[in-house]
Amino acid sequence: MAASIREKQTAALKRMLNFNAPPLKNTAAEPVWKVLIYDRFGQDIISPLLSVKELRDMGITLHLLLHSDRDPIPDVPAIYFVMPTEENVDRICQDLRNQLYESYYLNFISAISRSKLEDIASAALAANAVNLVTKVFDQYLNFITLEDDMFILCNQNKEHISYHAINKPDIMDTDMEGIMDTIVDSLFCFFVTLGAVPIIRCPRGNAAEMVAVKLDKKLRENLRDARNSLFTGDTMGTGQFSFQRPLFVLADRNLDLATPLHHTWTYQALIHDVLDFHLNRVSVEESQGSEASPAGARPKKKNKKSYDLTAADKFWQKHKGSPFPEVAEAVQEELDTYRAQEDEVKRLKSIMGLEGEDDGAISMLSDNTAKLTSAVSSLPELLEKKRLIDLHTNVATAVLDHIKSRKLDVYFEYEEKLMSKSTLDKSLLDIISDPDAGTAEDKMRLFLIYYITSQQPPSEADLEQYKKALVDASCDLSPLNYIKQWKAFTKMAATPANYGSSGVKPMGLFSRVMNTGSQFVMEGVKNLVLKQHNLPVTRILDNLMEMKSNPETDDYRYFDPKMLRGSESSIPRNKNPFQEAIVFVVGGGNYIEYQNLVDYTKARQGKRILYGCSELFNAGQFIKQLSQLGQK
Repeated sequence: MAASIREKQTAALKRMLNFNAPPLKNTAAEPVWKVLIYDRFGQDIISPLLSVKELRDMGITLHLLLHSDRDPIPDVPAIYFVMPTEENVDRICQDLRNQLYESYYLNFISAISRSKLEDIASAALAANAVNLVTKVFDQYLNFITLEDDMFILCNQNKEHISYHAINKPDIMDTDMEGIMDTIVDSLFCFFVTLGAVPIIRCPRGNAAEMVAVKLDKKLRENLRDARNSLFTGDTMGTGQFSFQRPLFVLADRNLDLATPLHHTWTYQALIHDVLDFHLNRVSVEESQGSEASPAGARPKKKNKKSYDLTAADKFWQKHKGSPFPEVAEAVQEELDTYRAQEDEVKRLKSIMGLEGEDDGAISMLSDNTAKLTSAVSSLPELLEKKRLIDLHTNVATAVLDHIKSRKLDVYFEYEEKLMSKSTLDKSLLDIISDPDAGTAEDKMRLFLIYYITSQQPPSEADLEQYKKALVDASCDLSPLNYIKQWKAFTKMAATPANYGSSGVKPMGLFSRVMNTGSQFVMEGVKNLVLKQHNLPVTRILDNLMEMKSNPETDDYRYFDPKMLRGSESSIPRNKNPFQEAIVFVVGGGNYIEYQNLVDYTKARQGKRILYGCSELFNAGQFIKQLSQLGQK
């Protein structure tokens, strides 16, 4: 199996931290101690991939932000990992003038322009430090990998390329060009790191098409320039890909606005929806003990705890796509096995304290010594296990509180029915006007999904009634204004997206499933089981990957940057199904779609699919963008 994008990006970072030489295999040698200087962009790229401990193992003693006050450390080499921006270049020049470090290795996250390089050169001359600038590299790492098969473009300044930015009614052409260039620059870096030239497919007449045209041009120019091409020879670690090139599908967020608003039921997507989760780190507010505080005392401040959900966490890797009830059960099981192991160690301890000289004790001792040694050697493992169990217990409990207080299971089930056009068991108005069901935002999300997925929009009278109920539930109606315009516009352009016939089978309430000794009080939460169905993005990918003919995707444009003349054909050259594909959503993506693609891949042997998006938002953040658009 070819290496995943996470492994490739990590390898590239490690090479950079080793002064751009491949890291040595023999670990006995002491690493060269060095300082790492990065900007916020560099920090976001490194933090999901390398832990502080791994950095230390690579010889990084200090890691500092470029724009912080740094003291001179004259006898240490410094590795810079920054974006080639005006301020960053100025600051590097200032560092050279102040003679902060012994030598400078400058790595730019994205390609640096000639003029900025000249600025650095002249500053180095002026500071008499030319011989100290050891190397200057373009790293082409301007994207953030979150999973083996998922990446986003940026976290800093993401509002510059957000859905809101692309869909503003008053956007200037020059701004749009700028946004597209930013997205294309990152995607170009992604393909350089991946080491493959894709075949690009995209729909016509939207932002995705603009990205495709620009990306095709950029890849084409790079391939033409034989001397400096980034896709030749040794850089393209040979044999990474099968002989076939990957398919790159550009989708536009406007194809499907319902999914990002959807309430979800799988673990990772739920965490992203209800907790503060970004760049693989989740922050949970810890509720303090429930003892009553004395009257008149200030309410206790809630502590925030952060947890990293990493690739090394086996429980997370196994269950991030599972429905929440399964996760709760799994955490409970882990806890029970851990307790059993812990009791075993305690029991051995008490036996070891045996007094008296009777023969029984002596023979037991020799037997138990072996057991104890194995118990002691497994202690670090046990402690790590305990840490992960605690982490997931806390995170899952926090998620469960949201599910129960906001009746998220009800929302999820109802929205699934709306999206699959099956019969509804209660009226939408009831849920909206039920004061106990969810927050104002939950209600707004539900109504927007109803509005987006309905075949014909509700009549004016009905709409007024809904609006009144929404206002009574203190909802802000501006997102609806935007969705109305959007729906009117897409009606002319295309048919509404079809969400597949999903189905949710309620399995009865939880009380039966969970045994009474459980940590999680699941009373009254529905135990919903998911049936596999494909969301619009997955369906489009399926058509293009398997070369199926479908009116939805038949007029998608086709680009092949390797063809000498950029022919404007939409006729695909190769008729074989693809084995590798990358789906990229311009305008933002979410974990629901990611999970849907992962499930789709699981059912297909030998296929590999990566998911990328210009930014990752949860429904709350998306609603904010919609309401900004609706206020225009």
